[in-house]
Amino acid sequence: MNAITPNHETAARPADLRAVIGHAVVGTNDLEAASRFYDRVFAVFGIGRVLVQPGRAIYYGHRVPEFGITRPFDGQPAAIGNGNMVALEARSRAQVDEIHATALAAGGADEGAPGPRGDNGPYCAYFRDPEGNKVLVFRHGPDAA
Repeated sequence: MNAITPNHETAARPADLRAVIGHAVVGTNDLEAASRFYDRVFAVFGIGRVLVQPGRAIYYGHRVPEFGITRPFDGQPAAIGNGNMVALEARSRAQVDEIHATALAAGGADEGAPGPRGDNGPYCAYFRDPEGNKVLVFRHGPDAA
């Protein structure tokens, strides 16, 4: 296997950087229940639904889909993946705490209480949605202005 080394001549400059992932999606077997859960979680971020495909999918974001819940296209039951996780960046440590508490109050399960991870690591909290999908909410560095 070949090692991948960065090509500094073609590496993006900070002004050119953008996220690689367009949006993340988790599967659901109960779109209505999942939407009630994620409506509450994403309200803490100050975002809501940006695209609704009735009976099929709901996407959340600021202006474009950033996160979605969907019934599997193949018609098979949705199932969680072992080792799969979606990470959501919070504006502050207090927002990490609030999102974690909101998720638990909305029916989610605790997978790791809010707190720092490592000496210089991010401030994180983990939860699972009611169908078992694992979500990380984190803040790395100082709180956003």
